[in-house]
Amino acid sequence: MVAYPAGGSTDIVGRLLAERLSRAWGQPVVVENKGGAAGTLGADTVARAAPDGHTLLLGASSEMAIAPSTLRSLPYDPARDFEPISLLTLQPFLLLVPNALPVASVAELVAMAKAQPGKLNFGSFGTGTATHLMGELLRVSTGVDVSHIPYRGSAPAMTDLIAGQIQFNFDTIPSALPHLADRRLRALALCHNRRLASVPGIPTVVEAGFPAMTGATWAMLVAPAHTPAAILRKAQADVAAAMQGGLAQQLRERGLEPVGGTMMDARDFLAGEARKWAEVVRRANYRPE
Repeated sequence: MVAYPAGGSTDIVGRLLAERLSRAWGQPVVVENKGGAAGTLGADTVARAAPDGHTLLLGASSEMAIAPSTLRSLPYDPARDFEPISLLTLQPFLLLVPNALPVASVAELVAMAKAQPGKLNFGSFGTGTATHLMGELLRVSTGVDVSHIPYRGSAPAMTDLIAGQIQFNFDTIPSALPHLADRRLRALALCHNRRLASVPGIPTVVEAGFPAMTGATWAMLVAPAHTPAAILRKAQADVAAAMQGGLAQQLRERGLEPVGGTMMDARDFLAGEARKWAEVVRRANYRPE
């Protein structure tokens, strides 16, 4: 289960992984896309599924780490209702602006926002998503007054960014690369603590002097709670073998950063992400819906 529409970065990971696991397991592994409500509809479906290994979720940050802090009534508890298997990818965000916006750095964008309080708008994949909270992170870490414009996914937000209807947004490398190549957008910084080979010329937010603005979405394979340990161990081992057998390279070629690791690594990472975004929500005075 991928809790987003087909074509996005999480879906790309899911389809590459499904192909590899189909070979390893000798049977079809089907990707089902069930988008909506910032990923929580698909996640809830998997949380309620039989814990027999036949239904797995390729979870992302919005439904697995952010939703507990942004939704009053979440029908599942990510820490209680899922068993992490493996973290597949890390997808650091790029801070993007339209090519016509006269800023060349994060500092210049912040200066423009401070000179025009309330005038600059940023877009996101939707209220309560990771890209929304990245904008809130910029706001609370720099003290700027900017407005949030939610969209129904990356594509419509990109369209309005290119047209100059919004002044900046955050998006993943695979989504941004075509627009950077044709010079319709510019990336001011990579929201990561080190540069990546997929975008070697783009400085990090640490280099730009804004170390608090690191942030990423990610893809993590999880199973419903109470799935037998033997099934979890096999799934983790087969994911690790797939990564070593060429999946990691396929992910890199698409601008995704492969991770891998143990089930405990995945569990610890998820807990850390939940703490991080809960603190951003608190500092931003965000009111749960």
